[in-house]
Amino acid sequence: MSSTRIALPSAHPGGLEAGLGAHFGHCDLYTVVDVEGGRVASISTLPNVPHQQGGCLAPVNHLAQNGVKVLIAGGMGLRPLMGFNQVGIEVYYGADRPSVGAAVDAFLQGGLQRFTRDQTCGGGKGGHA
Repeated sequence: MSSTRIALPSAHPGGLEAGLGAHFGHCDLYTVVDVEGGRVASISTLPNVPHQQGGCLAPVNHLAQNGVKVLIAGGMGLRPLMGFNQVGIEVYYGADRPSVGAAVDAFLQGGLQRFTRDQTCGGGKGGHA
């Protein structure tokens, strides 16, 4: 397995012990985990960006610009899910994980499913992320 940058919406202050944010666009920040050879190589945090006009795609672009290739999230709308697909970020469903670290472990062990439109909030209606 090559290197991969994973972002997880997190409660402040972030890190592996932090709670996984219930909704990606409204999280305090993102915990960013760089994985190399199937192991955690480094952990950092990335501030969330404020929602502006057309705001649910602002976090999508922010994560893409910071080299993220995988997002593990508990919830999001259809529009940002489609945005992640367009910028090449794979999205996995991690709502049932108690912490960022547990979600990363599950991902590394192949235990998370890809996020589908069936898991999106509001069926793509409304402009929230």
